[in-house]
Amino acid sequence: MKEIIKKIYPYILIVVIVVLFRTFIATPVRVDGDSMYDTLHDGDILILNKLDKSIERFDIVVIKLNNARLIKRVIGLPGENIEYKDNQLYINGEKIDDIDTSLTRDFTLNELYNTYTIPEDSYFVMGDNRGDSYDSSRGLGFINKKNIMGTTKIRIFPLNKIGSIK
Repeated sequence: MKEIIKKIYPYILIVVIVVLFRTFIATPVRVDGDSMYDTLHDGDILILNKLDKSIERFDIVVIKLNNARLIKRVIGLPGENIEYKDNQLYINGEKIDDIDTSLTRDFTLNELYNTYTIPEDSYFVMGDNRGDSYDSSRGLGFINKKNIMGTTKIRIFPLNKIGSIK
C-alpha cells in the first residue's frame, strides 16, 4: 500500500496545485459575443487574473453576473461623474482620451441613473463595441467591486494573437 501511495502522490499533488491555481489565482475565460470588438473577438480565450483587485480606468475586467461572465472595460471609477458628449468622454468635467473604437451616444449619469456620481465600491463599464454592448450605459447599471472577478491583460487564443491585450 505504501508503494502505491508513493507512486500516485506526485499526481495527486499536481492535481491539487492546478485546482488551487485555477480557483484562486488565474483561469482561462472565453469571450462570448461582439461587445468588446475590435479589441477582442468572439471565441478569444483570455487569462483572468483573480488576484488583481486594483482596478483602474480602461482595465478590461471579467464580471460575474448571475451565472454569466461579462467582459467589459472600466470607464468610470467610484465617486466620479462621467459624461459622453459628441463622442468624447468627460470625467468630472475634464475631457479624457478614450480608447473607444466606435461612436458613443451622448449621456450623463444623471440621465441614466438619476445620480451625479458612481457609488462607492462600484464601477461604470462599457464594451468597446459601443453600438452592440450590454453595459452600464445600456441598463446593466453600476458594477459592484464584489462582482468583478479580476482583470485580464493576456490573450492565449487564437494563437496568432497570443500576448498582451492593448
